[in-house]
Amino acid sequence: MLPTTRQILFAISSICFALIAVALYLQHIQQMQPCPLCVIQRYMFLAIGVATLVSAISGKVREGTILALLAALGGLYAVGKHLYVIANPGFSCGIDPMETFLNKIPTAEYLPWLFRADGLCEGATDSLMGLAIPQWSAVWFVVLTALLTFVLVRKPRP
Repeated sequence: MLPTTRQILFAISSICFALIAVALYLQHIQQMQPCPLCVIQRYMFLAIGVATLVSAISGKVREGTILALLAALGGLYAVGKHLYVIANPGFSCGIDPMETFLNKIPTAEYLPWLFRADGLCEGATDSLMGLAIPQWSAVWFVVLTALLTFVLVRKPRP
């Protein structure tokens, strides 16, 4: 028996919040400072998680799923740029206007432990189970995009 749309949305939300917890563990316990592109990916995971949670609770599946899918596509763009930076040494997003802009957003000022960008994008090559952290983000954004697309195209059950 296939899971209900609501169950899938709750699962997606749980995955996103778990990924944020892993990012906080890596930042605060493993001392891996997030770069600007990492922070943008955090925003995208949070947007997906919140949109799918609200969608599952409120019953407005289509609207919430479309918002979450847009965030997932934004995350795919950010992680694609991140992987490009890693693959092309010398192309940096280090201390630049993007980092300054991100660190001036109210969420970064009030929640610096979650949203402050201090690392260098090209330095995000530490691996976890054989993949670099941005590669894991790419895997999860692809999985989430596929799940959200499935939710949008599946026929609702009576």
